[in-house]
Amino acid sequence: MESVRTKFFSYGSRSNPVRLESGETLSEVTLAYETYGELNTARDNSILVFHALSGSQHAAGSNPSLPEAGDLWQSECYTGWWDDFIGPGKVIDTNHFHVICCNYLGGCYGTTGPSSLDPATSEPYGSSFPAVSFSDVVDTQVELLTHLGISKLHAVVGASLGGMMALNLSVRYPDKVRLVCPIATSFYSTVLQRVLNLEQVQAIERDPQFLNGDYYHDSGPINGLSLARMIAHKTYVSLEAMKSRASGELNQPSRDSSRYKFQHAVESYMLHHGDKFTLRFDANTYLILLVGWLNYDLLKDSCADSISEMFGRCSNQRFLIFSIDSDVCFYPEEQKNLSEELKLAGVESRLVEVKSEKGHDAFLLEPELFRESIKSFLGGE
Repeated sequence: MESVRTKFFSYGSRSNPVRLESGETLSEVTLAYETYGELNTARDNSILVFHALSGSQHAAGSNPSLPEAGDLWQSECYTGWWDDFIGPGKVIDTNHFHVICCNYLGGCYGTTGPSSLDPATSEPYGSSFPAVSFSDVVDTQVELLTHLGISKLHAVVGASLGGMMALNLSVRYPDKVRLVCPIATSFYSTVLQRVLNLEQVQAIERDPQFLNGDYYHDSGPINGLSLARMIAHKTYVSLEAMKSRASGELNQPSRDSSRYKFQHAVESYMLHHGDKFTLRFDANTYLILLVGWLNYDLLKDSCADSISEMFGRCSNQRFLIFSIDSDVCFYPEEQKNLSEELKLAGVESRLVEVKSEKGHDAFLLEPELFRESIKSFLGGE
């Protein structure tokens, strides 16, 4: 496996701060990113990959060291989260393409976020870190593209929450990308997603150790973050996949306050999964992304008067949309709606339904189900 390293790009200053959609500012923003493959002479073979909610800039290869992430860079982070998809001869072939993946603004893997030190105080931002919209995330990554000398992307690819980012870029910067590949995502937030995300926000904020977000000198909201992850996890995998992943062995919780005794292995599996997540992710970052998702409104972000006007801007783009039949995080009807709206706006669009027993996480686990369609869409052979 090829070794890679995280790179960093910083911009902004006290005299020229980075202004966010909310009107708040950051004196400087640092973005952590990785690249794979080589940028060609024409500088037109780049593919920007947006990661999912708890992902990072480390999409492919091996990166066992990231001091900027502190203790959150656990062993499960060492191998790129999309390593089965990105690389020489893989779904996104780095023999032909230059691939970029960047940790989101507000992140905890080297990008400026709540756990970063505020230059004004030399203390973690914590509760003082501003709200971040998905448009803010996209805007910062467009700044990175400018820094890299890339005026137009060959393609943008994103799954889940990353697909929402990809759609944001496509409608707000239509001249910057030719091909758009949203996977298991939507151009709106559903009522179910709002309920689930609200539950997760409340789980974290009601943890006594949350301390209004200023917990960096303490243990932090470990229980709340663990519960939030369990709330979300049941929408990422199918029930059958969850059952098969759980071992037959019951591991009772070690917490002294627990009076409930597990009756099924899937219960201990869920608690283990939630607790493990707290070792590699920051609760404030999780909240920032959840709130960004709750506020996601692509029509408002695009400043268009109608959906047809919004997607009409994408007339020079082509879309390949993936739906996963067992997905209960972003239901297949959401991708069908996206495809129909694009076609009504006169945008070339193809919808592919992937049949999988693994649920939403199929986009991480089963590259063979996506390979031929993506390779044909991207071209480059």
